[in-house]
Amino acid sequence: MTTEADRARDDLVVVHRASDVPGPAGVEGDAINAIRFLAIDAVERANSGHPGTPMGLAPLAYRLFTGHLRHDPAHPDWPDRDRFVLSGGHASMLLYASLHLSGYDLSIDDLKQFRQWGSRTPGHPERGMTPGVEVTTGPLGQGFANAVGMALAERMLAARFNRPGHEVVDHRTWAFCGEGDMMEGISSEAASLAGRLHLGLDKLTVFFDTNHVTLEGAADVEFCENVAERFDAYGWHVAEVSNVNVLAEIDQAIATATAETTKPSLVLVHSHIGYGSPVQDTAKAHGSPLGADNVARTRETLNWSHPPFEIPDAVYALWREQVATRAAARTSWLERFEPYRGDEPEQAAEFERAMAGRLPPGWRDAMPTFEPGSRVATRVSGGKALAAFGARIPELAGGSADVISSTHTVISNSGDINSGDWTGRNIHFGIREHAMGAICNGMAAHGGFRPFCSTFFSFRDYMLEPVRLAALMELPVVFVFTHDSIGLGEDGPTHQPIEHLAGLRAMPGLRVIRPADANESAQAWAEALGHTGPSAIILSRQGLPVLDPTVLDVSKGATAVAPGDDAAIVATGSEVEVALGARDLLAAKGIAARVVSMPCMEIFRARPSAERADVLPPDLPTVAVEAASPFGWHEFADDVVGLTRFGASAPAETLYEKLGITAEAVAGRVARLMGRE
Repeated sequence: MTTEADRARDDLVVVHRASDVPGPAGVEGDAINAIRFLAIDAVERANSGHPGTPMGLAPLAYRLFTGHLRHDPAHPDWPDRDRFVLSGGHASMLLYASLHLSGYDLSIDDLKQFRQWGSRTPGHPERGMTPGVEVTTGPLGQGFANAVGMALAERMLAARFNRPGHEVVDHRTWAFCGEGDMMEGISSEAASLAGRLHLGLDKLTVFFDTNHVTLEGAADVEFCENVAERFDAYGWHVAEVSNVNVLAEIDQAIATATAETTKPSLVLVHSHIGYGSPVQDTAKAHGSPLGADNVARTRETLNWSHPPFEIPDAVYALWREQVATRAAARTSWLERFEPYRGDEPEQAAEFERAMAGRLPPGWRDAMPTFEPGSRVATRVSGGKALAAFGARIPELAGGSADVISSTHTVISNSGDINSGDWTGRNIHFGIREHAMGAICNGMAAHGGFRPFCSTFFSFRDYMLEPVRLAALMELPVVFVFTHDSIGLGEDGPTHQPIEHLAGLRAMPGLRVIRPADANESAQAWAEALGHTGPSAIILSRQGLPVLDPTVLDVSKGATAVAPGDDAAIVATGSEVEVALGARDLLAAKGIAARVVSMPCMEIFRARPSAERADVLPPDLPTVAVEAASPFGWHEFADDVVGLTRFGASAPAETLYEKLGITAEAVAGRVARLMGRE
């Protein structure tokens, strides 16, 4: 029996399926087919990969790279270039083929090494590995949100640096995405933020490849929504290309997008996955090689008689001639920048400094210090440090997921970012943690900013993928997580992080800093801002005693805050106070225990072994204490006082007592290690 839902699904396929109009003929057709067959041949050679989307979107990539994108293959990092993001990173050969044909430093031999050890053409695009790749993509939806961050960075830089007659920042951000990207919630979060009523990112154009196929089969089995209406509701301009093979349609859609000055644009592009092959329009074209027989038939269908990886000279000539016209935009920009340098020398120098990623001279002098004798929550002292550094570092910008009053992450006297007014530095991301992290990654990848974002530590999981990708790309993003433990109290176990510290510390390339007091929190900000990669700063809700700043040094990863040569107690954050209490109890038994604050394992681990041994002598009985999972602490301690269960709803003092994170418990563990119970 055919249901109404079945009929609706069938209608969608009929209405939205691209027609069978063939693509251009002659050398221009060959220029498009060159992308297709480079993708086919690379996937076949690797016996692994995704040929279908490169085959379907080849005309769009050709038209964008040769007719619209402002880029210069000889100088892939010039500041005012357009940014391009392939959000569906599994279609990486679409990008690699386009970069090669455009003239980037990516050879045929590089394409032949697709997906191989040490290659410059990994299975998914990776930033820093391949010229022309702006961000690492693969987890679907991340690239979409990265593109929003890049477009936001462009608008904010233009607001800061452009002057009448001197538009030194004026470029666009383009992204390709597919049904998978649209199904991921992060794309909805980011699209909602980017729309006309919130950020109004008019220099952003996203092409949505609607080929109606996913890995499991027909996309309409799981994805039947009207994407155009959804984006219209977000405040986006929506255009459509009914057949990707008709280049004039692509040009027209791009023209309407670039003419839009108040909102971002979504261009629906109807294509055939695996175009020209026997498995066209099926899931078999998505994520596996076509196979020798199907490749041969595809060559025949598309009239491509050239051997694998062989591209006719006429194709190269057509690509390079058109791309050379696009590259002239860089020469024009350089010619415009020199008068800007003459009229606005300080601004020009600031622009070059910010885009190079260099912080202003003397920025560390802004670091505040706090006098011992009071109790201050590290989220509060961290906020004061952010404000102080923000006054010295104009490219420091960011915000929170609707918890700014709790995380204290606001840059004073800097204004908010709003649609049409990008002069501020405070971004209201709303309750969109996933998009928030990826947008900050996009801002950092664009250049010119040191972005930060904040939320409660228990909500880290909502944005874990952006944190991981920041580490993979080595982006200088600061992730601020407050309400770091059972110390937040009555809100209960849903809001009390337990496993989160261990999870972040297991991530390569990420510095995790949990300061013990106000002075360490200020130093934590200094270390994060001075670092070339990402950092996570973990801060307390409750007040903590301010320690002597002369014995603290986050730049060393760990320091002894109290002396002792019989045993050692190592702790982080609020548990340093617990450790100091345990030290007093042990002193009454004649045991001199040193207390070590270890705000950052990663920094400490990187120090020479002799320096580590001076802080934590290997022959000292050592107990670690942290109100979190004990996982990972046995690298530094013989025993661990931690948590192997979730928290509960109660005042913080009660929780610490009931869950055994007490001075008495720690002192007892030390005494037991020493055989002096």
